Amino acid sequence: MMEFKDYYEVLGVAKDAAQDAIKKTYRKLAVQFHPDKNPGDKKSEERFKEITEAYEVLGDPEKRRKYDEMREQWKNYRQGGGRSDEFDWSAWSGGQGGGEGGGYTYTFDGDDVGGFSEFFESVFGGGRARGNGKHRVRNMAFRGEDLRAEMQVSLEEAFSGTTRRVQLGEQLLDLKVKPGVRDGQVLRLKGKGGQGVNGGPNGDLLITVLVEKNPRFRREGDDLYTEAAADLYTAILGGKTEVQTPKGPVRITLAPGTQNAKTLRLKGMGMPAYDRPGVAGDLYVKLNIRLPEKLSAEEKELFERLASLRRHNVKAGSHEDR
Repeated sequence: MMEFKDYYEVLGVAKDAAQDAIKKTYRKLAVQFHPDKNPGDKKSEERFKEITEAYEVLGDPEKRRKYDEMREQWKNYRQGGGRSDEFDWSAWSGGQGGGEGGGYTYTFDGDDVGGFSEFFESVFGGGRARGNGKHRVRNMAFRGEDLRAEMQVSLEEAFSGTTRRVQLGEQLLDLKVKPGVRDGQVLRLKGKGGQGVNGGPNGDLLITVLVEKNPRFRREGDDLYTEAAADLYTAILGGKTEVQTPKGPVRITLAPGTQNAKTLRLKGMGMPAYDRPGVAGDLYVKLNIRLPEKLSAEEKELFERLASLRRHNVKAGSHEDR
């Protein structure tokens, strides 16, 4: 009894997967299970043959269309209670080199190790192979697998840029992180991933940057948000107060009568824009006005006089408005 092959399950892709996604998945699996990477491992060898057979069908739009039609009929037949050994395959069989003794065989170092399944041979025939019908998988070149890693940096390092040493196996790499790098940004080191097979190019090393939370600054895009304190007298009379920035403390001027919780914008003092020299976000500073504590008797008396004077001025102003 011929066994139905669900090639979508074999590759682990959805039925509506794009051709590029199918190709990418196949290449990743082929590198993982390639005989050169798993010498003497029969399970890997069988898995390699299985995924190659699946890609032989799903990687070819015409074969895939035919397979999808057959797969749908097969599912309907089985859901209707039909027996596997009674399904009529004759409507789907055909192709070059189908049947016993024909078709597509694998060759590793000159030794035939078997061909595609009976299902494939019956439905699709000999595949892409021509001539002697042998497919020399030893000579297939595959791009190496992409490797992934994570790297933590502080906000200060993200602001100024930094260099980190990354160990990849026995190799040490000095990775330069440019100013303005963002949390979750992926840095790609071309050719530093898994080794290619049969002369194929190496994969890439993909490093996800994780920017640590900072207790002083909150980041939104390239803008930074922080808070600063100012005393009551400076807020009322105007004057200088100190604000912390990623570059260090700076003194800014408050206008007389600055209100509590007012937000000031310091243009160009936020995060540098990644890979855009000379461009930066802004720094937004929320002011917290500090009230004086433990007033002396004289200070309290002065505040009372000020309050009385203020009430008088407000009252006088209201009379003038009439």
